[in-house]
Amino acid sequence: MSKISKFFKGGGSAAHKGRGGPTPQEALARLRETEEMLSKKQEYLETRIERELEAARQHGTKNKRAALQALKRKKRYEKQLNQIDGTLSTIEFQREALENSHTNTEVLRNMGYAAQAMKKVHENMDLNKIDDLMQDITDQQNVAQEISEAISNRAGFGDEFDEDELMAELEELEQEELNKRMADVRLPSVPSTSLPSRPASTRKRADDEDDMKHLAAWAS
Repeated sequence: MSKISKFFKGGGSAAHKGRGGPTPQEALARLRETEEMLSKKQEYLETRIERELEAARQHGTKNKRAALQALKRKKRYEKQLNQIDGTLSTIEFQREALENSHTNTEVLRNMGYAAQAMKKVHENMDLNKIDDLMQDITDQQNVAQEISEAISNRAGFGDEFDEDELMAELEELEQEELNKRMADVRLPSVPSTSLPSRPASTRKRADDEDDMKHLAAWAS
């Protein structure tokens, strides 16, 4: 057995051993604390890398040894930074998997509660009684429908009339209305005074024309 296996097997507090391991909430809290710690370490290493790179620039060819030492330290910090990136990715994957597992557990637990409640509700239900109840409801609805139809139908007392007789009476009423309207129409009155006769000058002119016609006939 490896040392890592021994560590995980023998590690943990007495409280966790007594109750069978940490809860999902406790494990998630630990993972978030670890992520926060590694993120701070990342920031620190990035700052040191910038410093060593600036030191290498400053020394340049003036002090090769100091410049090389600065570059070596920068390489080590970069290696540590890459390792932390990989560790953070693993922790993030583990945290997401644990969160999903915890969510699924809660969902299944709640579904189990709902199933138990539904089972308890259905314990006192008899399918045969339900069928009888639904049949009674259907029958009563049919009775109510028949009553409504019977009430809505008019009684046929005195409703039988001769359609031709009714149409003839209607035509008479229409003719009376038409005669009444024609009687109310007023035609323009004829003037009582006689039309004015032709003026004297007009008669004299006509007589002269007749005389001229006689003369012309005699001359010819």
